[in-house]
Amino acid sequence: MSWMAVQTVPGWIEASYETVLLLARWTPVLFVFALGACVGSLINVIAYRVPLGLDIVSPPSRCPSCETRLTWRENIPIFGWLFWRGRCRYCKSPISPEYPLVELAVAMLFAGLYVLWYVVPDPVAYAPDKGVWLGVNWSAVKPEWAQSGAGLTWPAFVVCVSLVGSLAAMTLVDAKTFTIPLFLPWFATIVALVVHPLHALWVQKTIGHLPRVAPGWLWTIPTPAPRAPSEAWWWIGACGGAVTGLGVSLLLVRMGLIRRSFADYDEWEQQQTQRLEQERAASGQPAPGADAGGDNPTDLWVAYPHARREMVKELAFLGPPALLGMAGGWLAHRLTDTAGPVVDPETGAAAIASGPVPSLWLLVLAGVVLGYLVGGALVWGVRIFGSLAFGKEAMGLGDVHLMAAVGACLGWIDTTLAFFAAAFVGLFWAVVVGPLSGGKVPRALPYGPYLAIATCLVMLTKPLIERLITLLAHAEVPINIP
Repeated sequence: MSWMAVQTVPGWIEASYETVLLLARWTPVLFVFALGACVGSLINVIAYRVPLGLDIVSPPSRCPSCETRLTWRENIPIFGWLFWRGRCRYCKSPISPEYPLVELAVAMLFAGLYVLWYVVPDPVAYAPDKGVWLGVNWSAVKPEWAQSGAGLTWPAFVVCVSLVGSLAAMTLVDAKTFTIPLFLPWFATIVALVVHPLHALWVQKTIGHLPRVAPGWLWTIPTPAPRAPSEAWWWIGACGGAVTGLGVSLLLVRMGLIRRSFADYDEWEQQQTQRLEQERAASGQPAPGADAGGDNPTDLWVAYPHARREMVKELAFLGPPALLGMAGGWLAHRLTDTAGPVVDPETGAAAIASGPVPSLWLLVLAGVVLGYLVGGALVWGVRIFGSLAFGKEAMGLGDVHLMAAVGACLGWIDTTLAFFAAAFVGLFWAVVVGPLSGGKVPRALPYGPYLAIATCLVMLTKPLIERLITLLAHAEVPINIP
């Protein structure tokens, strides 16, 4: 047998090897797509039942027309609707295409993030066109930490898709009801509080730190002062004190020492509704209904005359978090400000600094809490000062919880970028929707969808945002954020 014969690989073996590689690469994508479709199905349930005041778990899914309980065959995401041709299997009533469209959209979001972050290859010296499609370098979309691979960073990906799913549900409900069910942002926040620190602890015990993150940072989200232990402990203490302050404020509300804001709104709305009905009856106008078009539910919300008074209550609620946050930072700094040799948690190199170095998981936990506080504070500040300035409720508390959840999952930098980007998203929406609606813009608009869209845009276009910030700041070194 010649040397060439020995070196030649049979074609079927080479083809089988390529098939195995292809399956290994795309099987996780199919799994993530299916997971997203299932999450989209749950979002449909939330968007349908929450506005009606129904429980999202019980009773089981039923046809809204004939109320027949649906089996797993009808509940298969996307394909169930296609198989039964958009009609109920039992009564043949049409089923809205919104259900499969939502399921498909969430599935595409989940799978798209996975493909962009883990499947699209990075360009290399011998193949600079890798990752380039339609003239766009799609590999530049992925964050630095995703370059460490799915095997090491999948918990961070779980946090991101949990946030995306929650944002999708909040968008649908807010667009319909002008309210955000608080369990949705709470779910994303709890996932971030649990997964981020546990992920950091696992990484710290195995390899010490993530091999690829933005220069100068330790984790997938910004952490407090990683190279200055005394400053890091100040931020850790400040975050702990602020969270304790939130608990104190909630306790004061429960004890009645701080009154809940807008507690009398329902009573005021009922009085105004009765007054409007009496005025219609006196003038002979028809009662609002399907033919009359009904009343915009936000008109009374905008007309509530005591918004400034209610903001004073919310300022009182924020007092304990602010005071205990500053006290916690000062106390942590005083207790840990001791000189001595330390080890850089990122590089492992010895350095001289003051105070012991916090563990990676504690820094990450502080980063999650800091993102939560900054995200909530941004919206709450606009809500309070906007309401004081105009005498109308500027933003809802649901928006506060939404951006707080974004901060917990993505960190304080991303939530700040998304907050300001939402204004441009809202402006674009108003410019597009205004002419289509005859030039009449509603007096109140749900802002949650704009915040959600802006958050997804920040997740997908951060490299472009970094370049824009670099140009605006006239920085000599490109700005790189986690």
